[in-house]
Amino acid sequence: MSAEHGVDERLDWRAVEDALGSRLPGDYRAFMSVYGAGGLGDLGILGPLPVEFLQWDPGSILDGLPEFRERWADEGGVPGVDAGGTSVMPWGSGCNANELGWLMRGDDPDDWPVVVWRRQISWGDSHWKLFECGMVDFLVRMMRAEFDDCPLGDASLWGRTAPFVHWREKQRRWLAGLNPETGEPDPVIQDFLQWPAP
Repeated sequence: MSAEHGVDERLDWRAVEDALGSRLPGDYRAFMSVYGAGGLGDLGILGPLPVEFLQWDPGSILDGLPEFRERWADEGGVPGVDAGGTSVMPWGSGCNANELGWLMRGDDPDDWPVVVWRRQISWGDSHWKLFECGMVDFLVRMMRAEFDDCPLGDASLWGRTAPFVHWREKQRRWLAGLNPETGEPDPVIQDFLQWPAP
């Protein structure tokens, strides 16, 4: 996956970990140093902490923690996994309202598996599902269609790659009347930007 539109977030990891009250997996930290936070197609990869933004809030792990943990606690999480709401942490969101995170199992964040809340499920299935792999491995396996089934309730990245675009570049493109993912002129966005403010 090209890092052409990625940005090293240059994060102070000690400050990040103090704010979150936890260390984060090495693959996530490496991802932030090459790509940063942003969009992989319709899937948003969250930065760890809130940032000042140009047009819309790109979200963050810290801001997403309460809702992600509440959803886990309210729904009981993954069937058969005995863990409370404080045992999960989000790292991604999107692809038609799917939520992705880690199950903070054990002392080593590099061993944390991925948990996914899937909006669209078959009757009788749980919205929550566990994947015994890390974040980057999950993304690669999803784009290579290496799971038994699509892990999300949306197949837009299943067996396909998508360009990664840093959130600042996406917002710059949108404000310039361009498609945030492709950078091509978008008449719908251009028309929207021409409307008078309320």
